[in-house]
Amino acid sequence: MRARTSRKKRIFAPLHTRGKFLHSHLSKELREKMKKRSIRARKGDKVKIVRGSFKGKEGRIVKVDLKKCKIFVEGVTRKKARGQEILVPIDPSNVIITELSERK
Repeated sequence: MRARTSRKKRIFAPLHTRGKFLHSHLSKELREKMKKRSIRARKGDKVKIVRGSFKGKEGRIVKVDLKKCKIFVEGVTRKKARGQEILVPIDPSNVIITELSERK
């Protein structure tokens, strides 16, 4: 499949299938416990960032944006021109889930 076709499918995917793009890898301990390699990132999960300028930071997921397929982690902020602190959107593929929130 061509790269542009893959990007187009990801951009124009319906909301009920976008949850598949929100999967993140599990830590080694969780992988052994859950018998899964990756799981959908949810609000309250504790994650460690492994790629990008915030590499090495840890925190809980504060918000999940399904439309943009991004997650927001507490403590991962930047300043706007006016000095206001805002959360930085992070791609779920760039984090490892280290602790799960309460699942139903």
